[in-house]
Order: sequence, then C-alpha cells, then structure tokens
Amino acid sequence: MGIVAVLRDLGMTFVPLFVAMDAVGNLPIFLALTQATSPTQRRRTVHLATLTALGMGLGFVAIGKAIFLLLGIKVADFLVAGGIILLVLAIKDLVSGKMMEAQDSSASGMVGVVPIGIPVVVGPAVLATLLLLIDLYSTPVVILSFVLNLLIQWLLFRHAGRIVMFLGTTGVNAMSKVVMLFLAAIAVKMIRQGVLAILG
Repeated sequence: MGIVAVLRDLGMTFVPLFVAMDAVGNLPIFLALTQATSPTQRRRTVHLATLTALGMGLGFVAIGKAIFLLLGIKVADFLVAGGIILLVLAIKDLVSGKMMEAQDSSASGMVGVVPIGIPVVVGPAVLATLLLLIDLYSTPVVILSFVLNLLIQWLLFRHAGRIVMFLGTTGVNAMSKVVMLFLAAIAVKMIRQGVLAILG
C-alpha cells in the first residue's frame, strides 16, 4: 500500500472516530466530574482516563472480527445496527444536550476509569465505529487513527480549563452540536449502505 493510499485511509478512519469521540463535547463533562479535585489529581485522572480508553479500544479492535465470526454477523448487519445506535445517540445529544448520563462519581477516585474513560471517551459510538472500520480498512491504520484521536482528547483534557475559558461554555456547547450533526449524518449514511447491501 502506497503512502498516498495510507494517508487517504488514515483520513477516512480518523474523521469518523473524531466525530464519534466528540473530544470537544467531552470537555464540559470532564470539568464537571473533576471540578472538586486538585490540579495534581486532575492530571492523574486525565492519564487514567486515556489509558482506560486506549485499553478498551484496542481490546475491541482485537476481538471485533472474532465477534463477527462467532455470531455470524455480516458487515451489512452491523452497518444498520451501528448506524441506528449512532443516530439515536446523536439525536439524544442534540435534543437533550447529553449523549449519556454522567454519574457523579468524582469522590470515588476512579472517575478516570468510569465514567470518563468509559463511556465518555470510549463509549458505544466509538466502539461501534471501531468495529465498522476494522472491516473496511487495515487494522494498523484504524489503530493509528484511534491513538491520534486519543492524543487529541488527552491534550484537550490537560488544557480543559484554558480551552473553556477561551471559548466559553456556549462556544464549547455550540461546537459539540455541530459535531453531533456530522455524527447523525454519518449514521444515516451507514444505515443506507447497510440496507442497500442487504437488499442487494
């Protein structure tokens, strides 16, 4: 595979994961769950959340194809199912302002694992996207795109306070809504592709 093809596939896998992860939209949740912690504890939470998300994502990539074979699931089936899930999550976020309910577990010390690492950073949308991408593109490219997205999320979490101060809560929320619109559009495309493949 040539460098041009690799870069093209990298872009084609990076964008859906970026949209599904919603790194900017995760900032308000992260700040709400860590507002009572010290700077040192917040940095530790960022590292723990990133490592948890990385482990969950890589584990899912490793067993994703095996799950397909074990359950007899076709790519078209998962396109429809995954598209519906992504569409529901996007609609829920656009209507209610929340893709998922964030539980207040900041006092537990494990907030970096749950709910920030899972399911805020790597939730149903990201897992569904990963499973779809590994059947459409080479696994190393998908993993690289996933790691790059996690790096962006890590950087945003590390500088969350400054970013929100610069953009303002309204700006962060507005950017999150735009991202959710793209996620909804990608979900509709997935459903359409799956239905066409099943019918045809």
